[in-house]
Amino acid sequence: MSGTGESVTGMNETGVNETGSGASGKDGGGEAGAASGGRRAGGLHAIAVTVNGRRQERRVEPRLLLSDFLRHDLGLTGTHVGCEHGVCGACTVLVDSEAVRSCLLLAVQADGREVTTVEALAPGPETLHPLQEAFRECHALQCGFCTPGFLMTLIPFLRENPRPSDDEIRHAISGNLCRCTGYQNIVAAVRMAAAVARGEDGEAGGEG
Repeated sequence: MSGTGESVTGMNETGVNETGSGASGKDGGGEAGAASGGRRAGGLHAIAVTVNGRRQERRVEPRLLLSDFLRHDLGLTGTHVGCEHGVCGACTVLVDSEAVRSCLLLAVQADGREVTTVEALAPGPETLHPLQEAFRECHALQCGFCTPGFLMTLIPFLRENPRPSDDEIRHAISGNLCRCTGYQNIVAAVRMAAAVARGEDGEAGGEG
């Protein structure tokens, strides 16, 4: 359930990712933080990031965005790139279990941290995560481009709010844009996933 959209960034003829202007990440470090972190070698920074439980060691450009690192260097294309300004939420991943916009975080800022992408949610190829299953059952996606960002936003939300109200759900997803569903089915899917996690029957009806 990672969607089918394509990244709007590309790679040049040398295979090095081309990105726009360096944006500050979650820690607000931006390029200044990148210049002071990591171990430099020929203009590249050596980083070690645990991604979906696997340690990944690479040498990267200091301006490389985490979203491009995940997509182009590691081939994890479930992380989608939409606005590249942190507005749409399509690129949301978990960094140290917290939802962040990977288009606003530099890869060097993820050095020594744990990153989880949508590819890690399903326990196996034939089994969906309960939240993914709820999205499918409630028809909470259409084109699917925004879906990975919604899922990764909602994982920590449901961990901290096992019995959310509709208003709390809407507030939680207010930073994620969907151009297809009108959001109501997404709210229903979150209700269902929360009920299943509580051991209830998972009905998706609204609040009385």
